[in-house]
Amino acid sequence: MKKLSDLKIGEKAVVTAVNGEGAIRRRLFDMGITPGAEVYLRKKAPLGDPIEIAIRGYELTLRKAEAAHVEVK
Repeated sequence: MKKLSDLKIGEKAVVTAVNGEGAIRRRLFDMGITPGAEVYLRKKAPLGDPIEIAIRGYELTLRKAEAAHVEVK
């Protein structure tokens, strides 16, 4: 099982599951990170946190801890 936080710059993946509980899970869903959505890792900060992804036609910046809740394939 691969996490969104494990992707390398330029990689594409499809969201398979969103883990976590309560507010964090709801926040990820509100941002459009839902199963079946295609994501593309655009950038990573020099120390790897945060990361910038493209999803559903817009760019989104996530902390690595948030991205670790998202499973991709």
